[in-house]
Amino acid sequence: MSVNWSKYSAPQAFYPLAGRLIPWFAIVAVALMGVGLYMGFFVAPTDFQQGESYRIIFVHVPAAWMSMFLYVVMAVWAGIGMGLNARLSYMMAQAIAPTGAMFTFLALLTGAMWGKPTWGAWWVWDARLTSELLLLFQYAGIMLLRTSIDDTRRADRSSAVFALVGVVNVPIIYFSVQWWNTLHQGASVSMATGSKMASTMLLAMLIMTVAFWLYSIAVILARVRCIMAERESLSVWDEQTAVIQDAAEAR
Repeated sequence: MSVNWSKYSAPQAFYPLAGRLIPWFAIVAVALMGVGLYMGFFVAPTDFQQGESYRIIFVHVPAAWMSMFLYVVMAVWAGIGMGLNARLSYMMAQAIAPTGAMFTFLALLTGAMWGKPTWGAWWVWDARLTSELLLLFQYAGIMLLRTSIDDTRRADRSSAVFALVGVVNVPIIYFSVQWWNTLHQGASVSMATGSKMASTMLLAMLIMTVAFWLYSIAVILARVRCIMAERESLSVWDEQTAVIQDAAEAR
């Protein structure tokens, strides 16, 4: 039996589907997060150079990956919204921004916690750190731009353009350690060279990454449902206001 997935492009059909999916993603995310944190903090071996302080990577690295990945996904939804004038795509882009900003802030915070024992400073104007900070400002700018425009359609288009232009910063973040001489260490996991980490460390990091990914899906689906309800209530309010104005003018 084939499923007509295209029908879920309509907010009315997507709303109940999202409600059914949220608990499953949330439960699996919490379970995997518990497993990943246990493996990272209690099972993974101590690093011979950095000692126990390196364990922050089991939160820091997945958070940094998600901060960049979510921005790209947000930009894709924004582009689809502009290209197809799809309301659901704009709503998805709007729903992703706060979660992306949260992971970016978490990456910066854990990076500072890691940098203090490693570099002797909470913050340095390193290329990777500076471009990641810029990413946080981009998320904040998109959210502030949207809230500053009353008209929903204009807010959707303006924030979509902002997101698409800002996506150029993502490869800068990723390749910054290769393009510039920075304090930030290079990638421990690479498609070209494989992993430089112990298998237990790598497994714990990958589990945390999947947990963060599933958490993001659950939270974004919950937020997009709120956005749908808010826009529907505003639409009803506008219609009622228009009816009242027409009745007043008729008198």
